[in-house]
Amino acid sequence: CTTIEEVGSTGVGALTLGFLALAVTSVVMVAKAANADAERRKYYFTNTFICAVATFSYFAMLSGQGWTAIAGCRQFFYVRYLDWLVTTPLIILNLGLIAGQDWVTIVAVIGADVLMVIAGYMGAVSVVTTVKWFWFLFGMAMFLPVVYSLARTFRETVITRKDTEIIELYGKVAWLTIIIWSFYPIVWLFSEGFASFSVSFEVVAYTIMDIIAKCVFTFMIITAHDALGGSVSQPTNSREYV
Repeated sequence: CTTIEEVGSTGVGALTLGFLALAVTSVVMVAKAANADAERRKYYFTNTFICAVATFSYFAMLSGQGWTAIAGCRQFFYVRYLDWLVTTPLIILNLGLIAGQDWVTIVAVIGADVLMVIAGYMGAVSVVTTVKWFWFLFGMAMFLPVVYSLARTFRETVITRKDTEIIELYGKVAWLTIIIWSFYPIVWLFSEGFASFSVSFEVVAYTIMDIIAKCVFTFMIITAHDALGGSVSQPTNSREYV
């Protein structure tokens, strides 16, 4: 490539906003964790690392690091995928802790999520068009069980806790996650996929989604401080639905 399409001033502004939002959220979570009991601290520490890792990612992008040129001579921030490789499993872990889900299921869902992120990265850097779209399909194949688990499996488990506040909290944060995560492959299609979006528009779109998926997610959990202090009952075989 003689000329590479790089992020413009609008994209840089979005990266700055993302960095500040995530950094502030990280600091707030550290402060909350320091004053919380052991039961609540596990949620706060998980959210702290979700936002802190993303903060580092945005600082790297703002500093002109963590990118390379891909097919179509456009700037590609691979550091974003390193961020997702850590933060999305932590989001799933947090949802699993809220639901009281067993560890085997949580790990299985995280495994599918990790494969989804890897497939997205491999598709983005693929030069051969056919290979790119096979990777996209592999990623979507992993995305579907993740969505199913959050919407159904974890939901069925949290209902067994018979705690209306926890059930309501899980419903809010789980559906926020499902809806926002569903937009990521759409942005991928028109940026890393078809290259229809400009690099700046891609950065703005991903930043908005990251802020909602991480910062808004985190503050929704903070507002449920009292509910998170309850003890987690072990899932039973019989399930009741509300």
